[in-house]
Amino acid sequence: MAIEATFTATDGEFPLAAVFAEFPTAEIELDRVVPTDKFIIPYFWVRDVDIETISMENVTHPGIHDIRAVDNVDGAAFIRIDWDLAYESVLTAIIETDVNLISALGRENRWSFEFRAESRQALADFQSYCRDHDIPLELTQLHALSPLESGQEYDLTDAQREAMTVAYTLGYYDSPREATRQDVANELGISPQAVGSRLQRGTRRLISSTLKRHDE
Repeated sequence: MAIEATFTATDGEFPLAAVFAEFPTAEIELDRVVPTDKFIIPYFWVRDVDIETISMENVTHPGIHDIRAVDNVDGAAFIRIDWDLAYESVLTAIIETDVNLISALGRENRWSFEFRAESRQALADFQSYCRDHDIPLELTQLHALSPLESGQEYDLTDAQREAMTVAYTLGYYDSPREATRQDVANELGISPQAVGSRLQRGTRRLISSTLKRHDE
């Protein structure tokens, strides 16, 4: 089952933090292109800056090998970057696991990354890699691409759908279980008791809605 997930980062030092040090009001958007063996995400856009005078000469970071402005398009600066992948970041996590970056948007104090994975195990591997390498990402949204996961279709609240999807992704419903209620709570940032309530109520709604549809 294909899954899409959104993660945010509000601390830690993603390499492009060096750009914000020079241009604190900037908005950065990674330009997703088909990766090659040599390059990963080699371009990004910078907005909300004076693009006529923008220069990357003073932007330095251990995770950046080379960076330079190459063009100005529709009020945004188009930047070429060569990453130093010896520096652990979300980029190395992408390379080392089977997730695909859909989009990445950043301001000085917050990054938002959207990923797609072909299985819950691939997403779990990505999360484990980030956790094991102290890459600070917080899961904020998770949903399956299958229309059967629609919370509105099965009368689930947003909170119930999120809890059930996270639990499924982590392996809470597997036998034997690969995740505990505490694991699910840690991902959602709520108490295990709240997780139990959401899962119980969500399961009741899901079963009730499904059985009613079957009876019809």
